[in-house]
Amino acid sequence: MSPSAPEPASKVDLCQGLSRAEAQARLDAEGFNELPRIRGRSPLRIVLDVLREPMLTLLIVGGVVYLLLGSRDEALILLAFACLSVGITVVQETRTERVLEALRDLTSPRALVIRGGERLRIAGRNVVRGDLIVLSEGDRVPADAALLEATGLSSDESLLTGEAVPVRKVAGNPDVESRPGGDDQPMVYSGSLIVQGAALAQVTATGSASEIGKIGTSLGKLEIETPHLQLQMRKLVIVFAAVGAAVSVAVVVLYGLLRGGWLEGVLAGIAVGMSMLPEEFPMVLAVFMAMGAWRISKVRVLTRRASAIETLGAASVLCTDKTGTLTENRMTITELRLADGTPVTIGTVLPQAFRELAAAGVMASAPEPFDPMEKAFHALVQADLRAGEILPGGGRALARSYALSPDLLAMSQAWETPDAGWQIAAKGAPEAIADLCQFGAVARAAITAQVDQMAQAGLRVLAVAEAAFAGDNLPASQRDFAFRFQGLVGLADPLRASVPGAVAQCRSAGIKVIMITGDYPATAQSIAAQAGLEGDRVITGPELALMTDVDLAKAVKDVTIFARIMPEQKLRIVTALKVAGAVVAMTGDGVNDAPSLKAAHIGVAMGGRGTDVAREAASIVLLDDDFGSIVTTVRLGRRIYDNLRKAMSFILAVHVPIAGLALMPFLFGMPILFGPVHIAFLEMVIDPVCSLVFEAEAEEDGVMARPPRPPAEPLFSGPTILWSLLQGALVLGVTATIFALGSSFGLSTDQVRGMTFASLIFGIVALIFVDRSQSSSVFIAFSRPNRALAVVLPIVAALLTVTLFWQPARDLFGFAALEPVFLAVPLMAGLGILLLLEALKPIWRWAVRAGNKSRVAAPVSPHI
Repeated sequence: MSPSAPEPASKVDLCQGLSRAEAQARLDAEGFNELPRIRGRSPLRIVLDVLREPMLTLLIVGGVVYLLLGSRDEALILLAFACLSVGITVVQETRTERVLEALRDLTSPRALVIRGGERLRIAGRNVVRGDLIVLSEGDRVPADAALLEATGLSSDESLLTGEAVPVRKVAGNPDVESRPGGDDQPMVYSGSLIVQGAALAQVTATGSASEIGKIGTSLGKLEIETPHLQLQMRKLVIVFAAVGAAVSVAVVVLYGLLRGGWLEGVLAGIAVGMSMLPEEFPMVLAVFMAMGAWRISKVRVLTRRASAIETLGAASVLCTDKTGTLTENRMTITELRLADGTPVTIGTVLPQAFRELAAAGVMASAPEPFDPMEKAFHALVQADLRAGEILPGGGRALARSYALSPDLLAMSQAWETPDAGWQIAAKGAPEAIADLCQFGAVARAAITAQVDQMAQAGLRVLAVAEAAFAGDNLPASQRDFAFRFQGLVGLADPLRASVPGAVAQCRSAGIKVIMITGDYPATAQSIAAQAGLEGDRVITGPELALMTDVDLAKAVKDVTIFARIMPEQKLRIVTALKVAGAVVAMTGDGVNDAPSLKAAHIGVAMGGRGTDVAREAASIVLLDDDFGSIVTTVRLGRRIYDNLRKAMSFILAVHVPIAGLALMPFLFGMPILFGPVHIAFLEMVIDPVCSLVFEAEAEEDGVMARPPRPPAEPLFSGPTILWSLLQGALVLGVTATIFALGSSFGLSTDQVRGMTFASLIFGIVALIFVDRSQSSSVFIAFSRPNRALAVVLPIVAALLTVTLFWQPARDLFGFAALEPVFLAVPLMAGLGILLLLEALKPIWRWAVRAGNKSRVAAPVSPHI
């Protein structure tokens, strides 16, 4: 594509520009001024890729198996979940691939060019290198260009730098190292907005060679990592499927060898395989992610990639942009100082002595302001207007505007007065206003001291002056007025009200907050102090450019403030944190944030002020731009992961007695206990419990007072696996004892089967209550509301009652009527299991705490 440096201006006639033939030739040779179109995957291809996932394949196979065995309802449920999962994934994948399209829209505004001596309005995509483009206030720059002529030009480059304040531009020979951001540069950049002045520029780079194009190119090369939980789930499903297959084969072999009925053995093996088929795992994950997205949406947070929900619970570092994320992305006047140095902090009614200074600032601004700082002057005075008052300058005519220039960074507005004179108001850099007021050395030193004091507080400082002129004609230069110094004005992008509290909660949760901004170090330190960020060391972009990746990896462990950072450097910081083992959440709203949003484990975009590019690249979007919502999503993410582990632990525990009772008859020559109908009933209990009941559980105590879990922590830790196996073994021991000893009390095979099956159901209910809470006892869990549990338990009780007391159902299940004394056995079995496990729970909690202590000692969290 085009080179980074422009061709000399002398090669192009400033009146003629390129000829139509030259422009067409370059368009043919270098392509359109847009990002290259990457061939996207078709919906069919996306579906095929999704179906390769082991979890999804297992859902479909499980549904087909149930369908072949005649369990139509179970089959339809599994297949419905599979189709829903495929549909959601396809939609999300398709939306993700729109990110470059959104970026392409930004880079193709209309453009006014000079070709063959004519001014032509053409589509931005048709602009070519070497074109002369005419820019004026309100124009979107169509391509990177070198300024040949510029009059009072200011450009809003926040899309590329993230900073809300426009930067001044001057004509001149462009430096090949010129980058977006910073005043008095002779370059304008594609996608930026002209907020003041006019210019003639020569295009130096188009398409992917432009600064915004380079961002798009890097964005297209980034691959989204497969979430750790998803990788774990794949392995878990494969292990369980392998175990289930082995058990099924063992049943077929044992039945054939011991009983001689190979066909019946095959049917029995299928039944046992169904009982151990771990379709709950992928189903639970799908339900938890879908319900988690719904819960998070209630706090006005949109989840674009469901995997980010569980990753939130492991976030150990939150990298945040300053402008528009920590701050409100608007300039506000926060301090005024009179000519004698008397200050006032804005926030109350403006004292009378300062109203003249504020009014002069408004009169030095455009009547209909476009510049953010001029808007701040209007907003200040508008809020202070009293009954019957109008804005300064109201009712008067603006006679002339004197634009700022490279040799005098101040502008003046001349207004006609009723007595046929003029009132002049000027604002600009303090040293420029000092020149206009013809200050001596002592006065300049006094102003400089005040400016330095305000700048250290992170304020952008302007000076204001006034003059009266009674001549017949206004002079050609604003230097010819006798200005009187009015005072200094301090402007800042105010901190969002929710930020300090959100940062404090992140700290208590062990999450390190790092601010990455393109602003100056003093401003960054001021905002960091207001937000409550720890640490006072600042690394600037030029310093970071000289650092090796190894040095940067060491620096990110201690530094919390990065200033004057370029987009590709944000990506380096995120990459360094990931290499160091941190789980990185990155917030942002501009195009410059998109690569780092996509590269982070969790990209969080601001939905209100954010660009389409940032929203498409992110995995989570804050719809109301509230930084505090990030803490809410982290809390919900931790709750979701906790409940997911409870559900998985429950599933593991439940399959132990099911597998044991399925194998027991073949090992000991006992009557077959399980058939397809029994398994279908068990699934009706297990599926809604592990998916809906545990998902609805309230958060654990102290969920935001513990460090993030290590990124490589397995879904099943050692203590959790042992606890699940212990629970399952206890239920198996109790139910197997009932199964083995039932006939000793004169019960028939059908009666023993019914009593054992009911005991298993009560044992499963006991596991529900035991696993509901990790941090509190079952008695507290009883008092904690869970609407899903309140619905599921009565249904289970009603279905069990039908199977035990309604004759057609008893015949279907192979049960026989039980005497009242034996009906009490399942209830006593469930109660005994519940009490015994509650007695053992403190030992398990102690083991978990011991594991957590070793986790806190790890080097990554919470100090990285």
